Amino acid sequence: MSVDFKKLKSFVKIIDTGSVSRAASVLRIAQPALSQQIASLEAQFKHQLLIRSNVGVTPTEAGMILYRHAQIMLKQIDQAQIDIDQSAKSVAGRVSIGLATYSSSSALSLPLLKEMRARYPEIIVHINDSFGHILSELIMTGKMDMALIYTANPIKGVTLQPLFREEMFLVSPPDMNLPGGPGESLPLSALNDLPLLLPSKGHFLRRLIDDALNRARSTPEVVSEIESIPALAAAVLDGLGSTILPASVVSETLSFQGAQLRPLTTPVIDATVSLCISDHLPLSEPALAARSVLLEIVGKLHSSHHLGIRPI
Repeated sequence: MSVDFKKLKSFVKIIDTGSVSRAASVLRIAQPALSQQIASLEAQFKHQLLIRSNVGVTPTEAGMILYRHAQIMLKQIDQAQIDIDQSAKSVAGRVSIGLATYSSSSALSLPLLKEMRARYPEIIVHINDSFGHILSELIMTGKMDMALIYTANPIKGVTLQPLFREEMFLVSPPDMNLPGGPGESLPLSALNDLPLLLPSKGHFLRRLIDDALNRARSTPEVVSEIESIPALAAAVLDGLGSTILPASVVSETLSFQGAQLRPLTTPVIDATVSLCISDHLPLSEPALAARSVLLEIVGKLHSSHHLGIRPI
């Protein structure tokens, strides 16, 4: 079956924008011509691909499958062009790396960017730690090359390489009265009725925290759900409550300066951070280079006994 990449690109743009008219405007194609391209794709694949309504278009199940494959093919075509253009030069291109929000992986971003710049100046490194996306889904669809994610279980469509475990600490306002002395470990039972600021229930870290608190029969008061590190730091330092984070996130984030940091026990809350890559898409040369540098940096973290980081 021959594939018309121009039509696939148009199809992807329609789903991304949610409208044939908006896609036509972005692509600078007349709307009837764009509709004809979609009709041609539907005839080729012998399935309806889009459902049209007054509020726009949505993909059918067949359309969603084609959308995922089209993303992968178009990305490979783009990378092929980059590889061909740069064949006579050093390793060049683009690599996209996702970092689990609220994890120590965010502390790896600056060392990674600096080392990649020094070794591979022709590679553009795209870092993404935003909420609103499931990083493993972006890996599966080819929108991202690799990610460092919290995970406890295998995920279909990706390969996971456990890198390290990170311990969670209680981060509190500077003047909050807590049991014990500064820096002393706190049992989770000591958090009973403590005002907490946590990520939303959809976040892996929240589920991990809730499970540990349940096992300790501790019921803190969750006063707010915050999905922004700067906003979380401002709320903690203003005295609105405490939060639970890896120590490295606190030490690497200047906006947490002055906060109390206390280890948690009975039970200890720790999470596995794994490198996530596609199990069916080969890594490009830039991605292979970035993975090598990333693993090297993680190795240095282990050897330096970085606070809260434990080898697997």
